[in-house]
Amino acid sequence: MAVSEESGGMRPSLADRLYAWRTALIGSRAFQKAAARTPFAARIARKDGEALFDLVAGFVHSQVLRTFVALDLPARLANRPKRPEELSLETGLPPARMRVLCQAAAALDLLKRKRDGRYALGRLGAALPGIPGLPQMIAHHDVLYRDLSDAEGFFGDGSDTELAGFWPYVFGATGEVSAETAQTYSDLMAQSQTLVAEEALRALDLRGTSRLLDVGGGTGAFLTAAGLAFPHLQLHLFDLPVVAEGAASRFDAHGLSDRATISGGSFRTDALPTGADAVSLVRVLYDHSDETVRMLLAKVHASLKDGGRVIVAEPMSGGDAPNRAGDAYFAVYCMAMRTGRVRSAEEIASMLKEAGFSDATPVKTARPFITSLVTARKP
Repeated sequence: MAVSEESGGMRPSLADRLYAWRTALIGSRAFQKAAARTPFAARIARKDGEALFDLVAGFVHSQVLRTFVALDLPARLANRPKRPEELSLETGLPPARMRVLCQAAAALDLLKRKRDGRYALGRLGAALPGIPGLPQMIAHHDVLYRDLSDAEGFFGDGSDTELAGFWPYVFGATGEVSAETAQTYSDLMAQSQTLVAEEALRALDLRGTSRLLDVGGGTGAFLTAAGLAFPHLQLHLFDLPVVAEGAASRFDAHGLSDRATISGGSFRTDALPTGADAVSLVRVLYDHSDETVRMLLAKVHASLKDGGRVIVAEPMSGGDAPNRAGDAYFAVYCMAMRTGRVRSAEEIASMLKEAGFSDATPVKTARPFITSLVTARKP
């Protein structure tokens, strides 16, 4: 019992009283000063203080990263270290401000300061170009940052957001979508889905699958990776016609055209193609409301062969154990998009069971901040 009734009111439980005592103790200035004089407690207090400061400074850090990408410093420093003055001439930034940027980037391990005063790429800075889609996502985040500039308003009233206007593809799934809009969406998604595909396919065994249908497959990034990893696999892509038509050149470039079928349509209004023994939903569910997800999963169930498998790959909430990627980033991003929401693996498994699937099981991935997985079977 968390609380008990007493004299017409609610009396806090023992656990709640202990929680209140502990919270008041840790938050008291006297305790913090005393802890600072005790070696073990001082280490904990210092660690907590540093963590809180990192949260305060997080937005500044993100802007250093965004400027680092916008000025293309990884490419400028790819061949040799350079002095801030040289980078200043190349980028147009005033020398004094470039020095501050270089120092900040070095503190974040994007750069490394050398003894002679030049700056080289640090470990994170050198790795950044090799992560598909990351530079594009970093550059795109100015939209989200503007939406969060009034954080209380953002969390409070659910007002219109700029990010929602950036993704009219999601809202326009039942209407016209311009080729330019589709291209903007597809390019960014294709870049990020390359990384998602790599991570998901490390955890998935598709050797027993003969035909894979990718619903909402965009320009075919996930199917291309699956087709290259499993040469026996027949590929079928389903998405809005203006989006899906971009997949043909990708399949052709990778020698997959003879194994690939492209179908244009909307899962909101059209039946899904039949004949597949596996259906993948890669970063699809979290774009949509629970009502739309339930409708989609019912259509997936109807389209699959008996014994077929559905694969859900997307960022997920930690549920009872909140995680930074799903709950402190993607959940907020989805709220800014004003369409779907991030769900836990347990929630997705429950929705799959409601749709008639069995054996709904989370599949562990090495990097859940890139994607998590849930699979289930049609009995």
